[in-house]
Amino acid sequence: MVEVKGADTQSPKKPKKKRSKKGKTLQVVEYIAVYTLLVFCRITPLKIIHLISSLLGNLFYLLVPRRRKIAVDNLKHAYAGEKDDKEIRKIARMSCISFFLTFLEGSKFQAALKSGSVQDDLRKASLALDELFQKAKRIHDDSKGCIFVTPHIGNWELLPHVSSVVGIPLVVVVRPLDNIYLEKLIYKKRAGSGQVIIPKKNAMFTLQKTLQHGESIGMLPDQSTMRGISVDFFGRKATTTPVPAILSIAYKRPIVVVACCRSRDGYSFEGIVSDPVSPGEYRSEKEEIFRLTEEVNKKMELIIRKYPEQYLWMHNRWKTYKHKKELLQELH
Repeated sequence: MVEVKGADTQSPKKPKKKRSKKGKTLQVVEYIAVYTLLVFCRITPLKIIHLISSLLGNLFYLLVPRRRKIAVDNLKHAYAGEKDDKEIRKIARMSCISFFLTFLEGSKFQAALKSGSVQDDLRKASLALDELFQKAKRIHDDSKGCIFVTPHIGNWELLPHVSSVVGIPLVVVVRPLDNIYLEKLIYKKRAGSGQVIIPKKNAMFTLQKTLQHGESIGMLPDQSTMRGISVDFFGRKATTTPVPAILSIAYKRPIVVVACCRSRDGYSFEGIVSDPVSPGEYRSEKEEIFRLTEEVNKKMELIIRKYPEQYLWMHNRWKTYKHKKELLQELH
């Protein structure tokens, strides 16, 4: 039996190599630059925000070779034999633009999301919104809380706001930033959705209580982690957190893959809500955790293949760890 009591979403066993801390001056400069840009975007037409994102994304692609190399390499492996080098580099560049657009347009939409006409505004910006809202709400209500997961694609920052509008209470797990001033700014921005935002570290206890109270969880489980299991993702083994699967089995709750992707015109959104991935009868709990995790990865991959230019390819998703120890071994 996999025991989750007191478990962490990060390994407490081995001392982690500390990140190099940024100096206070650099943190303050970053904060002022980002804050100024976000305030500017709130009063700027969306078309201009797209132009700014395009400029920043192109500069990032050209001036940050390490991230460009990771994105191109990830895409070459994911689309081996499907796309040529020119297509790969175009997608990598557009992915960088999408990354900046996610945060800048989020600042623009935040004011509208707080207004009394929020549902009408969202309907204008999305396709088949009511139907998707009702599907997500129905799954949440029927299961008395479920586990919503999304890849880093499109505008994942809007999803807590959308779930708040439809009446789905969420506890959202996020990874803290290495700039304490930006962390406070982004936390305030995310908390504006009305949902509960918690840091990834030591999150398991809160997640357990959330499901016990009939509320749902929001997670972005598509990043590499030292404390994970190796499952297929785009034809390669990727170290993936098993936490959604562990919680799904322990509390008999479904996992639902969701996403908020930009439509082809770039100015409206397509919401995606998958059918539930539910735990079934099993002889081996460990095998069931692998099955659920792989099934979730497959559903995320389908979304990414539809909108590859909106996915965060610059993250080292297939990173390998010299001293990796699987979470299941530690919890067994």
